[in-house]
Amino acid sequence: MAAMVRPRQLIECGDFVLRRWRGQSDFAPAFRLIEESVEHLRPWEPWVEGHSEENTRSFLAKDEAKWASGDVYNYAIAQGDTLVGMCQSYRAPEPQGRRMGYWLHPAATGRGIATRAAAALVTELFTLPGVAYLEIVHDLANTSSAGVPRRLGFTEVRREQAPCPTTPAGTGIGVVWRLDRPAPPRGPVDHGW
Repeated sequence: MAAMVRPRQLIECGDFVLRRWRGQSDFAPAFRLIEESVEHLRPWEPWVEGHSEENTRSFLAKDEAKWASGDVYNYAIAQGDTLVGMCQSYRAPEPQGRRMGYWLHPAATGRGIATRAAAALVTELFTLPGVAYLEIVHDLANTSSAGVPRRLGFTEVRREQAPCPTTPAGTGIGVVWRLDRPAPPRGPVDHGW
C-alpha cells in the first residue's frame, strides 16, 4: 500500500511561515494567541465559547492523529517566534475536495496575511493527488472573510444553512466558495504539418 502524500510541514510565505503545530510544546503560544484573540473571534467562531487551557491542550493532542490520517492539516501562522494566526485544511463532504479556514490575531489583520496564508495553502494542497477542488465557507455577514476567497479567484457556488450554532454576529447562512484544480499546462501541439 502506498504511503499517503501530505502537505509540507513548513511553508515559507516571505515575512511569515505556515508551520505545523508542534504538539504540547506549542501550548503556551497557542493558548496566548487564542486568549488574545477571543473577543475578535467571538462574533464568528462558535468554538471560542469553549476556549480553555484544557481545550487548547486537547486540540494540540488530537492534531497529530488528524494530520496522520489526512483529515485535518492545521498550521500556525508565525512571524519569527510570534504566532499571529491559524490556517487549516480539512476534508470536504466529497472525497476529492478539501475545505479551508483561517483566522488571525486582531493585531495581524489588515495586512494581507490571511490572503497570503490561504494562497500558500491553496498552492500546497493542489500538489496533493486526489484534490480536485478547494472550498472556503464563511458566514454571510462576515464580509472580511469573504474578501479572501474573492481575491484568490474562488467562485461563490452556493449558500447553505450552517451546521454549527449561529454565532453572535452570524446569520447562520454559510457562503461556499470553490476553486477547482487548475488544468495541467498543455504542451505544444504537433499538427503534423
